Amino acid sequence: MNKALKTIIIDDEELARLRLRRLLTSYRDMIDVIDDAVNGEDGRQKIETLQPDLIFLDIEMPVYNGFEMLAKLQHSPHVIFTTAYDHYAIKAFEEDSIDYLLKPVEADRLELTIRKLEKLNRRSTSDLPLETLLRQMQVKKDRKTLTVKLGDRILLIKIADIAYIQAEDKYVFLCCLDGRRHLTDFTITALEDRLDNSFVRINRSTLINTDHIADIRKGFNGTLIFNINDKENSKLSSSRRYGELLKEHFDI
Repeated sequence: MNKALKTIIIDDEELARLRLRRLLTSYRDMIDVIDDAVNGEDGRQKIETLQPDLIFLDIEMPVYNGFEMLAKLQHSPHVIFTTAYDHYAIKAFEEDSIDYLLKPVEADRLELTIRKLEKLNRRSTSDLPLETLLRQMQVKKDRKTLTVKLGDRILLIKIADIAYIQAEDKYVFLCCLDGRRHLTDFTITALEDRLDNSFVRINRSTLINTDHIADIRKGFNGTLIFNINDKENSKLSSSRRYGELLKEHFDI
């Protein structure tokens, strides 16, 4: 590990935060606790502002619980859950590099988590972005449409007609094959969580429907350019962060 991971502890229990901070002092070369937060909204704001590499996240918290907070994020840190409940949904993380800790956190159990984290960072600090974590923790529904509000009407947009989804500032648009753009109340992360695997994240603000890719070209510095079969013949570029994952996904 080249440098310590910027870390935020998010938990509404002060004693739990202090205990975890104390235990993490044994791993200062790996983990740099830069702040803590006392509820889901406080955590969300600090994550977006401080852009941590890692968060230790409680689940049962005021304002937003841990899962709700994750769904609202734009920045994508690694997540280690700390919870008093051995909930069945969390058990799935034992199959992956992201871990969970039962409270009160014990030193020997934390040691195992740190070892997992160390292995994860040797592979890449972006191997498992938050979006992958969210896909793992929830079962996607077989959706055919997405709803958008238009005045006092509610439109049903066929998912098959969506070429890509793009966030612009605080707004998210469903960009359809016919060139129309529909404003939605969902975040990019929430939409990725609801849609099937035909939609792929290519950068922080864009999801593309792989059913409508005309071709893919290599861009500058490891990026990829996606030409889309829509009315506008849209060209969408991946970010460097997602480049390697996309190359693996498309066997490029």
